[in-house]
Amino acid sequence: MNINKILMLIIILVSSLYALAQNKETLKDSIYIQEVEKDKEPVKVLHAEPLYIDLIRDLGARKGEREWNLGLGLTDNTDFDSYEALIEYEWAPMDRLGLEVELPFTFYSPINGTPRSDIPSNQLNSIKVAAQWSFFVSEPMATSMAIGYINEFELSSFRDFGKPFIKGNVYNPFLVVAKRWGNNFHSLIYTGPMIGQDFSTNEFHTTYDINTSFHYMITGTRNFLGVEFNKTFDEGDFDMTLRPQMRLGIADHMMIGIIAGVPISRENERFSSFLRLIWEPKHRH
Repeated sequence: MNINKILMLIIILVSSLYALAQNKETLKDSIYIQEVEKDKEPVKVLHAEPLYIDLIRDLGARKGEREWNLGLGLTDNTDFDSYEALIEYEWAPMDRLGLEVELPFTFYSPINGTPRSDIPSNQLNSIKVAAQWSFFVSEPMATSMAIGYINEFELSSFRDFGKPFIKGNVYNPFLVVAKRWGNNFHSLIYTGPMIGQDFSTNEFHTTYDINTSFHYMITGTRNFLGVEFNKTFDEGDFDMTLRPQMRLGIADHMMIGIIAGVPISRENERFSSFLRLIWEPKHRH
């Protein structure tokens, strides 16, 4: 057998093995997607959802789903470091409807010789309650859409706690549109205004957020790699933070999300990091 025939056989063999591996990977994806979407009612599409701007339950939530989140973060500012901590619980009391309660804390530490009196006071930022309704779920289009509302009761800092207890309110209606491209690629848009009201002056301040995200979900798993683009428009000012991220399954019903924050156009904020621990208890029908 001459060398040309040997090379041809090797090429054919390698091509066959590669095609077989690709078919197995595609089959694994199809099986995993089917576990989430098929043989259950109502219809649900598997989406990779962002880790920093977290949704209120999955899109197309099914009754009985629930999830606990614990978040820890660090932001490097010019004159101080800020440490975030949050605990949230989200659940679906009925099909397509998700509810959430969240308690976000912020703690501050001076740097570069900044006096503690010149930095913000530690605080429980607010009590957040939210609802999200998935009004469109299409398996053929691999697309889901939802509307929602977050109400944030802003609290006084620990330095002035109780004077008053609730100092303002933030009204935040939002729209979510998510699309899966094939088996692995995911995109999502989350957008809406944030209308803040100061109770002492009764003044209102409005900003507008447009958050886009893109993810690649690892074959046959819920693990993914992706990035969020968090953009805020504030009376002519524009801020954007790039947040590369990954999610890993670490145990049954438990995942961890790791997020980095890279400010693109923020005057006083530098790099940040955020860690999210996600626990989904077994689905109760």
